[in-house]
Amino acid sequence: MGVRVEMPSNQPIVLLREVAGDRYLPIWIGAVEATAIAFAQQGVVPPRPLTHDLMKSLLDATGDGLAEVRIVEMKDGIFFATLVLRSGAEISARPSDSIALALRTGTKIVCAEDVLDTAGLAVPAEQDDEVERFREFLDHVTPEDFETDQP
Repeated sequence: MGVRVEMPSNQPIVLLREVAGDRYLPIWIGAVEATAIAFAQQGVVPPRPLTHDLMKSLLDATGDGLAEVRIVEMKDGIFFATLVLRSGAEISARPSDSIALALRTGTKIVCAEDVLDTAGLAVPAEQDDEVERFREFLDHVTPEDFETDQP
């Protein structure tokens, strides 16, 4: 879904949404990783490659692309991920780095069912639609929309 900032702590959260369900998975991440994820979502290409761009270049150069990102575990409030390469190699990684790389490579992100059961938040579809409509409104509202012709 994207990166949000949790208030009042100003802590970035990446929010994943279940494709065939109504659960969301909030993962608290660092500011640098939040920026890397947001850049990838917005198609921002920095003048010099960021770490995740470098990782993508390394995978491309070796021909062993990223097959899948897995969010595999949550222990003591900390999430763990695995990068699965096409060769079958599996590399332990932080979810934030894994998501940033997945967005750059167009790779699917999957989550272990037990992680979703433990940390996922269910949002009924009608609430999800309402939240999305409100976000859309906020994206397009301007101060002029609130001006009236009355004194």
